[in-house]
Amino acid sequence: MPEHKKAYIAAILYAFIIGFSFIFTKISLMEASPLDTLAHRFTMAFLIAIIIKLYRRTSVKMSATDTLKILPLVFLYPILFFTFQVFGLVYTSSSEAGIIQATIPIFTLLSASLFLKEYAGKGQKISLYFSVMGVIFIFVMNDLQLAAHSLKGTILILLSSIAAALYNVVARKVTKQYSLFTLTYVMTFFGFVTFNSMAVINHIINQSISSFLFPFTSSAFLISIVYLGGLSSLLTAFLSNYALSILPASKMSVFSNLATLITIIAGMIFLHESIHYYHVIGAMIILVGVIGTNFFGGIQSKHISKTIADPLLKREVK
Repeated sequence: MPEHKKAYIAAILYAFIIGFSFIFTKISLMEASPLDTLAHRFTMAFLIAIIIKLYRRTSVKMSATDTLKILPLVFLYPILFFTFQVFGLVYTSSSEAGIIQATIPIFTLLSASLFLKEYAGKGQKISLYFSVMGVIFIFVMNDLQLAAHSLKGTILILLSSIAAALYNVVARKVTKQYSLFTLTYVMTFFGFVTFNSMAVINHIINQSISSFLFPFTSSAFLISIVYLGGLSSLLTAFLSNYALSILPASKMSVFSNLATLITIIAGMIFLHESIHYYHVIGAMIILVGVIGTNFFGGIQSKHISKTIADPLLKREVK
């Protein structure tokens, strides 16, 4: 199968996992604080990563230079992205958060044109804006009450979107230099260390360290953490890194709009949220935009003349 087709499959799977992640995050927040949720999420992700590493019988060693190259990526994702997202979900619903994060393609397009010199063609720009308009249409038609729409939650989710957009741009370069497993493993490790340190320090300050593992007594929390850690943190990092090693950043980012659609559908099925005609219309607009952005024309780049699928452009760090 051609590399581009594999990249699109990875991007679609990524969108599905992210689409459901908002619901599982909301469920986990019913049992634990945002910091504890992040800590347990990345503990689960890192444990799975260790098992995979042992199964592969490979070692991952990073030099100081390698670490400095990857740190900006790690800072954006998972640290900033998930921190803003999980705290934002405290103040807003999963559907609202999914809708707000559909701004990622716009931020990515701006960032990619500024830092990567990747310029979308006219047809792709129209398709991109068309997709975002579908999200805005759903948002407006939902007629959200001001009391239920937290400005704090909106700002935090928007900051999460900006972090994701910048990650799309930074990862576009970093994925040239390291294997996908190495990159994913290191990102998961730093997430594990950062969020567990923050959570434990917070519990020590509040003298509540005994309650750190208490959420695991809830089966709903355990299921949510397995999903968030194994799929939404570990697997999505691998899928996004793989897709970004082949697809331009602006093409990959538009799949966040597809994730928005999935979030709405998942909320309807699992949380029994009602779906209206404007959801269907908005969904059709979003899908047309996703298809148009990825298949109508091409990204023009001054510095990137071909995809990064060539294995010679990557080096395994052992």
